[in-house]
Amino acid sequence: QVQLVESGGGSVQAGGSLRLSCAASGSIFFLHNMTWYRQAPGKERELVAGVSSTGSANYLDSMKGRFTISSSSREDAKNIVSLQMNSLKPEDTGVYYCSSFIRRNYADSGMDYWGKGTLVIVSS
Repeated sequence: QVQLVESGGGSVQAGGSLRLSCAASGSIFFLHNMTWYRQAPGKERELVAGVSSTGSANYLDSMKGRFTISSSSREDAKNIVSLQMNSLKPEDTGVYYCSSFIRRNYADSGMDYWGKGTLVIVSS
């Protein structure tokens, strides 16, 4: 079983910062990438930033220079992806989800796993 658990959401005023984290745990043979999505009220879910297993990062254009994604691991074998969000704007408000394409063992072709999301509210 694989679990992705997000943390770090909250309320902040425009111009402020938040740091989101996502911990992937369980039966993980290979983790291809870790990606942050967000869903603003009344809008479709969109990709915010992602990082590959090689450390290559990509961002939605509107996030470049404001958001930084990074990955790490811990002694308890959890893979961690963090999203440092600076200069937040009211339009950054939404539920932020963590997703990862994971193979659970050598024979597993892999699938996307999702966390339950963490809410970010940016007030003007």
